[in-house]
Amino acid sequence: MSDLMKMVGEGIRHFRKLRGLSQEELANKAEIHETYIGKLERAEKVCSVVVLAKITKALNLSMVEFFNYVQPVSGEKSESTLAEIVDRLRGKSENEQKRVLKVIDVMLDDPLN
Repeated sequence: MSDLMKMVGEGIRHFRKLRGLSQEELANKAEIHETYIGKLERAEKVCSVVVLAKITKALNLSMVEFFNYVQPVSGEKSESTLAEIVDRLRGKSENEQKRVLKVIDVMLDDPLN
């Protein structure tokens, strides 16, 4: 499957977990079959824009918010490092992301740097 569909699947999983929803709960809210959510998250299926709109609506997100997370726009070279950091954190659990954020806070507050 394409890299874009992998990123879309990871985005769906990220926001679903962030909202504390199971695949079944998200599927019910989006009015689509629950096994389809799992296949999208694993990038086993390609979805239409209509289906993605249903999913983002069920997640209380706009399509713009969703795609800003999935594929952030980077116009400057200085943003490439930030984009790499975001890419590495994408798909990690919320707890893992919070641990990384704590490390960043410590590093930025370190008077030696």
